[in-house]
Amino acid sequence: MGLLIAGMVVFLGIHLLPTFPHVRDTLIARLGETGYKALFGVLSLAGLALLVWGFAVAPVIQIWSPPPWTRWVAIVLMLPAFIFLVAAYVPGRIKATIKHPFLVALKTWALAHLIANGDLASMLLFGSFLAYAVYDRIALKGRKPTALIGTTAQGGVRNDLIAVVLGVLFYVIFLVWLHPLLIGRAVVTH
Repeated sequence: MGLLIAGMVVFLGIHLLPTFPHVRDTLIARLGETGYKALFGVLSLAGLALLVWGFAVAPVIQIWSPPPWTRWVAIVLMLPAFIFLVAAYVPGRIKATIKHPFLVALKTWALAHLIANGDLASMLLFGSFLAYAVYDRIALKGRKPTALIGTTAQGGVRNDLIAVVLGVLFYVIFLVWLHPLLIGRAVVTH
């Protein structure tokens, strides 16, 4: 469990930096923009690796046993999560309406997995990501726009269609092939 917690601290910790603009600005002043981005990237990758490895080797300590139907709730919730994820990078009406579709996708993903998993490692992982996404959304209201969070550029209906089609495509690919391959658990059984 220690590796999982260490990974969450490093990964989420580095992603919390932008919510403290004075700390971020101080680091950029010392390291330069490129140095800051390099450090951010290296620590993000290291944290992600620790997080994935820690989750994979964490003991299964069952806190509660979710009813079988919760699996289907998670499957249904993940479809809009993938669409919101794509909409974050394809500016359209979805992005303009939701404002921060990446964070909505993250919250939806975390909530879906909290509903369907009752083990301690899952509760720590998905609960911490849900808390981070809620905190970051609240913190965004007080931050000045940057290149990453900028103002919402609105595209047309075409971009929304692209977001929906790609979101559904990625959803099916992940549901059928990538989840079993990367996570080791089949979501749907044939």
